[in-house]
Amino acid sequence: MKRFLLSLVLIFITSTSLFAQRDTEHWIAPFYASSSTTQAVYLSTDSVTPFDVTVTSKSSTAPGNVVGVVTISKGDPKILTIPSANISVNTAANAFNIIDRGLYLKGAKPFFCTLRLVSSTTHGEILTSKGKAGTGKEFFVVATPSTATSSNFTAGVLATEDNTVVTATWNTAVTFIGGAPTTTTNTVTLNKGDSFVYAGLAGASGQNINNFIGAKIVANKPITLTNGNVNGNFGSVTSGGSDIILDQSVPVERLGSTFAMVRTRSSSADLEGGIIVATENNTQVFLNGSGTSVATLNQGQMYRISGNDYVAQGASGHFNMLVTTSKNVYLYQLVSILNQNETGGFNYIPPLNCFLPRKIDELPKIDEMPTGTGGTSVVPMTSQNIKLNIITEAGATVTYTTNGGAPITPTAAQGPFPLNGSTAWVTYGIEQVSGNLTIISNKAVTAGINGGYNTSGYGGYFAGFSSIPIIAKQIGDCIPGIILEVDDSYETYQWYLNNSPITGATTHTITPTAAGNYTVKVTMGTCPPVTTPIYKVFACLQQTTQTINICGTKAIVPTFTNSTQTPVPGTVVIITQPTKGTATLNPATGVITYIPNPGYLGPDKIVYKFCGNATEFIDCEQVTLNLNVVPFVLTDRTIRACQYAGNGFFDLTTANVTDNAIPTTKKFYPTLADLNANTNQITNPTNYFSGLGSVYVRVLTAEGCVGNAKITLDFFPTPVVKEATLTECFLENNETQARFNLVSANVTAETPVTKKFYPTSTDASNGTNEIIGVDAYLSGNGSVYARVFNSNGCYAIAKINLKVTPPKRSPILVDKYICIDDRTTLDPGSGYQSYRWSTGATTQSITEVAVGDYWVILQDAGCSVKQFVSVKKAQDPVITSIEIANNTATVMVSGGIAPYQYSVDGITNWQDSNVFTNLTRGQHTFYVKDSFNCTPVSVEVTVPNLVNAITPNGDNVNDYIDYRELAYKDNLTFVIYDRYGNKIFTGDKSNNYRWDGTHSNKKILTGTYWYHINWNEPNEAKTPIKYTGWILVKNRE
Repeated sequence: MKRFLLSLVLIFITSTSLFAQRDTEHWIAPFYASSSTTQAVYLSTDSVTPFDVTVTSKSSTAPGNVVGVVTISKGDPKILTIPSANISVNTAANAFNIIDRGLYLKGAKPFFCTLRLVSSTTHGEILTSKGKAGTGKEFFVVATPSTATSSNFTAGVLATEDNTVVTATWNTAVTFIGGAPTTTTNTVTLNKGDSFVYAGLAGASGQNINNFIGAKIVANKPITLTNGNVNGNFGSVTSGGSDIILDQSVPVERLGSTFAMVRTRSSSADLEGGIIVATENNTQVFLNGSGTSVATLNQGQMYRISGNDYVAQGASGHFNMLVTTSKNVYLYQLVSILNQNETGGFNYIPPLNCFLPRKIDELPKIDEMPTGTGGTSVVPMTSQNIKLNIITEAGATVTYTTNGGAPITPTAAQGPFPLNGSTAWVTYGIEQVSGNLTIISNKAVTAGINGGYNTSGYGGYFAGFSSIPIIAKQIGDCIPGIILEVDDSYETYQWYLNNSPITGATTHTITPTAAGNYTVKVTMGTCPPVTTPIYKVFACLQQTTQTINICGTKAIVPTFTNSTQTPVPGTVVIITQPTKGTATLNPATGVITYIPNPGYLGPDKIVYKFCGNATEFIDCEQVTLNLNVVPFVLTDRTIRACQYAGNGFFDLTTANVTDNAIPTTKKFYPTLADLNANTNQITNPTNYFSGLGSVYVRVLTAEGCVGNAKITLDFFPTPVVKEATLTECFLENNETQARFNLVSANVTAETPVTKKFYPTSTDASNGTNEIIGVDAYLSGNGSVYARVFNSNGCYAIAKINLKVTPPKRSPILVDKYICIDDRTTLDPGSGYQSYRWSTGATTQSITEVAVGDYWVILQDAGCSVKQFVSVKKAQDPVITSIEIANNTATVMVSGGIAPYQYSVDGITNWQDSNVFTNLTRGQHTFYVKDSFNCTPVSVEVTVPNLVNAITPNGDNVNDYIDYRELAYKDNLTFVIYDRYGNKIFTGDKSNNYRWDGTHSNKKILTGTYWYHINWNEPNEAKTPIKYTGWILVKNRE
């Protein structure tokens, strides 16, 4: 009987290993059972979205080999009873033989899977599926040693792919149930879903079991392994009964070297502890941080850890153990209940590391087994006590929930407890748990449970089945079609090909496009980045089909369709020989020579295969070559070229004188006589210059077929073109040019045609300096040239005359001058198509036009010109000065338009002369107007009272000349000269414009003197006034 134990250490690590057995696919290999069992799969998920899980077995006779389909979601786990005929064997005929038992489970989302076995209530065990992490190519078998004659060992393998070659090797002779191999090795080939179970009894002193423990199993494709004892007893009292001791293994690449175990529910040293199996020579084993190894193992050797090696943590009743090894090993924990020998079990222990999950969600129905009627799931005994053990990083905050309830924080009495030899990890122990469990930590965490009742027990681990991330294939086997993956729970990903990072490959999956060594570097939290072991990806065998026509013997040279590798002659193999001829392989060159049967015409087929010269990632291709044996017939052909001046350039190679696709060599000759004599071969057949005529071609195939054909040389028609003229209006910013659309020039009536344009005839002939922007070509009067191409590519050149229509302005529309208040008429004259004035008028002329600026748009011959005209105010004449001599005034005028008319003191009496006489002294106004007869301009001046004689003798009569009365005038000057022109006096403000007949303070001589008086009138024009005259000075002595 077995005291039930469950030890669910959940270490979530890699591609289906962080949440290791939480996966979308699970494979469970069969086992050999000494007694009948009832079993069921327990399925759970953290997905709140329901999805189906399909369970199949090759042994199932149902459609699709389906055993059953269940729908699961978080909080709603499901149980499916599995018939023994699908998972176990118990007869010699089914052991050591290829069978079809084992399970394959697939779901749309990741899920947990355990296989729980019972034999009534006397035996029980939990096998935990590791998902894809449980599949691999190299394993070492682990079982518990036993001297009881009723004990056995079992190691069942299940293939996940067709053509899987499995080899098991053990050290010394082993006696198997159902088989008697003569050597220490066995090899079988399995297809997908096939299985093979190695089983045997304990043998004398248990030696048969011992000899098979550590057996090495390797495969060329992924398999899964179920190993242990059904039944077994590893206690010291072998007569105390037996129990199912069973778990699923993991491949060696997922092993580690650091482990933690928490003692289960026994205190007897022989019923606790563990079993270590080494995978490499010179593997040292250390316990609880000791620097001294307890054992040194070679590959395949076992070491039994005693239950006494557990360390009591104070008086808490909590015992734990740290196990470390110098190299990666298998560690299975031995468990039991209440020191009862019949309650044994074991479970694979996953290694500790930083990549453990922070949440385990969720573990289903931990206190149930399929002990109910018909294998239904029930709680076996109300008296059972289930204990939850938690291992997490030191300093972590840990909670757990039951059946989706509120988070529960462990009490101080429940932990944490230190782990001797490690400051990084601590452990907890929590009694009396049940239902669906979820464990949450803010650091790496793993958890397990163990328990049972007085007649049976159960146990199993749920997750954490690799110490480093491992790449697994999601689908496919090779390129194209293979998809690789690691677990989707890491924080960052970077994929590498041959140690070089792959750009953009930063998710948990990758679809390889090139063969090579693939790795991926992952990170999570504060853990150091980890790079996976290499996953080698190979290219699939490329299968291609080719079809060729041949006329005789054909040499077939293997050549890759896509690969850059060089075919290796020694790898060429003819898979299918032709039926209508013979195919001979030259192994030195790899060339296949095909010779059709004499006189045969028609299809034939050869299938051959070859590989490349790579050292490791070798490309191979299988070619199905469809041959069409055809007669070698040539046909005379005619080819055409464009002709210029009676000659053209012909591409003779375009003459398809053969009616099939046979590769040929062609030689061309100007005459049939040259062809027959093999003289004067044409050396430039792709650019042969000739007139009308013919040439001849000799055609030779690689098979030696020869034929002659005539090629007639003819000309395509040349486009018919004509000279054209384009007329466009001038440009406003450059009146000598216009903008021409050259495409619109009507140079041909043919269609379809293509045109190119050139600035000169020479350019058109040579095809140089092509005009760009032909729809808006700027030019003056002149010409361009067009190359006109027809659909055959032949061209002719046409001249296009370019004519600029100049602007036609009115010669009579000129600026006009009028008086400011007058009006006039503007008229450009007749002869225009239309008029549009700036005033809005559209008549030929506009009247009553005042002073201002105007324009008119004149249209002639379809071209319009804007002409500007101004009506200007006539310039007023300006009185520039007035000269007064005694009572005569002369008026000086400039500006305006002569002749002028003059008037004084009124505008009624006009005279043509600018001289006025007999003026009285005082104020006078002078008026002037020009020929425009506008308002006259005027200036008011003063005619002073001039003194013509003085007698400066001091009698106060005529003693001075005094012009102080003019002092208000601007710029007043008063100068006196003698008869020789010498200046003798200047009147200004300093002398108050008064002269007393002296010079240099001396009286001057009696005589006549001359003077002039100047000033500017205080009007707007500042009219200058000048008076001149003489004065008599008489001095009396």
